[in-house]
Amino acid sequence: MTARHAHPLMQGRAVGLSPAAGTLLEAAAAALDRQDPAAAAVALDRVLALEPDCAEALRMRGLMQHLRGDYRAALALLRQAHDLRPGDALIRMNLATSLYASGDAEAAVAWLRRACAMVPDFAPAWFNLGKMYMLQGRPAGAITALQRTLDVDPEHVSARIVLAQAQASLGMAALASANYREVLHRQPGQPSAWFGLANLDVERFTEVDVAQLQQQLRLPQASIAARVSLGFALVRALEDQHDPRSALRALHKANALQQRQLNWNAMLASARVDEVVRAFPEPIQATDPLLGDGVIFIVALPQSGSLLTEQILASHPQAVAAAEGTDLGQILDAESARRRQPFPRWVGSATAADWSRLGHAYLARIEGRRGHLSHYVDRNTANWQLVGAALAMLPGARVVNSRREAFESCFACYRQLFVSGNEFSYDLDHMVGYWRDYDRLSRHWQRLFPARLLEHDYESWLVDPEVRVRRLLAFCGLPFDANCIRPARAADDAHSPGGISTEQLLRRDSARSAWYGDSLQRLRALLGTVAR
Repeated sequence: MTARHAHPLMQGRAVGLSPAAGTLLEAAAAALDRQDPAAAAVALDRVLALEPDCAEALRMRGLMQHLRGDYRAALALLRQAHDLRPGDALIRMNLATSLYASGDAEAAVAWLRRACAMVPDFAPAWFNLGKMYMLQGRPAGAITALQRTLDVDPEHVSARIVLAQAQASLGMAALASANYREVLHRQPGQPSAWFGLANLDVERFTEVDVAQLQQQLRLPQASIAARVSLGFALVRALEDQHDPRSALRALHKANALQQRQLNWNAMLASARVDEVVRAFPEPIQATDPLLGDGVIFIVALPQSGSLLTEQILASHPQAVAAAEGTDLGQILDAESARRRQPFPRWVGSATAADWSRLGHAYLARIEGRRGHLSHYVDRNTANWQLVGAALAMLPGARVVNSRREAFESCFACYRQLFVSGNEFSYDLDHMVGYWRDYDRLSRHWQRLFPARLLEHDYESWLVDPEVRVRRLLAFCGLPFDANCIRPARAADDAHSPGGISTEQLLRRDSARSAWYGDSLQRLRALLGTVAR
């Protein structure tokens, strides 16, 4: 909520305290505003020494623990504050945020919904609810909450940006574009809005947009993160102006700036792949060869058609999809923590019973999402290194490796600014090295699991969708369904991954390298004679 629209709930927080305690509480709040937690802690200690039951001091203490990442301590303090002041929506909102951070998303949403009901005109509560829904992959709920935020506070820029992101995820590109443009009308240099526009397939940038982006990039006060987002948006704007040379220069500059902020170790990444190959020299014998029947793992490099593959399968009436599922990685991380050894170093000491235990843990986690459907689709582009473990845990599962021609795959990654992860993609040498590691491990998995792993080729799908879809469905044990050939799900369809249509995916994933002509010779040289 903007300062000039400060809600009464944010004011008068020291009411009922002694003058000395009230002054100290105000000093603590000022210290937090200027990001001086040490001074805030001293002031709060003195407040609680004078007023042990000061709910506001306990709330602020809880907020500080949350910022430090100690969510257990934050929750304890915030529950104390709530017990003292149960009707305080601000305390409820802070408590919900810490609950979410601690992993209890269901309780967090319940607490936030109650806070919104208690004070319907409190924009921060609606905004946090909207963000929480987005993090849960529930954009429809996010849109409702964020529109309520803007009803209360039309100048809430962050709410408008997240609203546009939610609308874009449901295919409401025109509405998303209008909200991003409204943000830029208020804040012409807002990097998240420019970057959001650049990711909308329907948006077309003008010469005025190019000039505005270039002007914002020249401002000395722009942060590095802002320059990176603006730089990638400028690439898209220059492409729309049919200026490939300028676009490529802007792309190299934006990638170089992003790469300097990261700490990607190509040698370490390649050594890890070596370690995985050594850990799985042959398939691991299973106690129950049918465990995991109906589970389909989609693995891939980013920008290689995995979302389209997921949508094909999710369009089948017997399948449900979990986009960017993290269950597999989390289970293996937990096992590594239990054994006090990183994956895959403990693989050699794991028994068939251990793998079965991990497989049952995975199935228990997905049970609620899978429901009564026979097939569950788990797509995660980071899981290509975990195929051996996935099939040891769930020998009845299947793996679809969604692949794309090497050159297009590498350039599509290099051209994309990712929200997080994929640190290899901002340098052409790193990108090609990562692709080679992926390729050799994919071939290793194919040798080990010829009947349980299918390579689903993007370019072949473009040539003959029906033949490739029939092959894919047969491999997964699903009867043919015509809806899977050209899937175009409605935005509110529970089976649809984000409500993105096939046409949008084809526009998003379409090959762009030819448009750049001979400017990409270095990437071709790095890939050499790679055939795929």
